[in-house]
Amino acid sequence: MTVALYHLDSYLKEFEAKVIAVDEELHAVALDQTAFFPGGGGQPHDLGTINADGRKLTVEGMKKAGDNIWHLLAANDKLPNLRTPVYGQLDWHRRYQTMRTHTMMHILCGVIFRDFGAHVTGGDMQPLQGRMDFEFEHMSADLVGVIEEAVNLEVQNARELRVAILPREEAFQIPDLIRTKINLLPPQISEIRIVEIMGLDLQADGGTHVKNTREVGRIKVDDYKSKGKINKRIYVSLQED
Repeated sequence: MTVALYHLDSYLKEFEAKVIAVDEELHAVALDQTAFFPGGGGQPHDLGTINADGRKLTVEGMKKAGDNIWHLLAANDKLPNLRTPVYGQLDWHRRYQTMRTHTMMHILCGVIFRDFGAHVTGGDMQPLQGRMDFEFEHMSADLVGVIEEAVNLEVQNARELRVAILPREEAFQIPDLIRTKINLLPPQISEIRIVEIMGLDLQADGGTHVKNTREVGRIKVDDYKSKGKINKRIYVSLQED
């Protein structure tokens, strides 16, 4: 089983671990613990390196399967042996951009749910840009301007983010915990990770975030499109660090 270090510390850039499984077909290794986020919920996976036996191995992809988190290595990297101690390093520039982006998406979701009561019907992101679909019947340039002003006010409000892991039964007593139209949490998950933007948003979420909304920077609403009668897509972006 791989311990997901990123669940409690998104700012962890480096870590020590050991190899607990090797998959030659995937050309990948699973570690007993990792700071690499494997991807999920619209957030892309991390990149970086693993040092093993004096060799620097390139992590080109990630995959979560069962209790293991697999680190897919470059094709020309020799796979380390079982129980080999390793030292992992994230591509921190990319990770921090992704953290800012993910928190931006939660600010957007929180503002729209608070002000308009609209649920999320889909979304995706890459570092510094993303899109999110909401249950809106009508969308206009004026409304987009109102939303952009509101989300940037929440950035300026410097709201703290907090993370907690709760038993499933306790977590689902929280009103509006699931902001997506469909609950995507598998029933076998017994503990739910909660991410809260204090005073704005509270959701079940497995990804990485910054500690304060001020770290996100100015949010730009780039465009909007109709994706159906009551489904509107909003595109947002951030500037470089």
